[in-house]
Amino acid sequence: MSTYVRQLLGHKPPVIHSITPDSTVFEAISLMAELEIGALLVMDKEHPVGIISERDYTRKVILMDRSSKTTTVGEIMSKNIIYVTPEDDINECMNLMSANNIRHLPVLKDGHVSGVISIMDVIRSIISDKEFIIEQLESYITG
Repeated sequence: MSTYVRQLLGHKPPVIHSITPDSTVFEAISLMAELEIGALLVMDKEHPVGIISERDYTRKVILMDRSSKTTTVGEIMSKNIIYVTPEDDINECMNLMSANNIRHLPVLKDGHVSGVISIMDVIRSIISDKEFIIEQLESYITG
């Protein structure tokens, strides 16, 4: 049994939280805190140009003794966007996240962002799939 990204997105609100590259890091961190999320997609109009995470903030602002009120998102964002499509398998997403040490994956369909999935979304889905398989096996054994 495989779960696909499109199924996972079907259980999430269709909202894409983003910020522009010319916004300040302070604005990005404030928005993440307000939304209780760990990363924002960085968009130039409708095109993704990067991603900024709490990890970027700690490593590229705090540890470098920079000011979050004067540093722009574009200066510290991760520009190499690793993304998936709605047709990708959740297990492939887990492997991609693990191999690249990332926690968020934008989902692109026909060049447009259709959502973002987090490592927690993927873990919950994998656990749910495993629980279903266990239930089926228990039913088979006792049935």
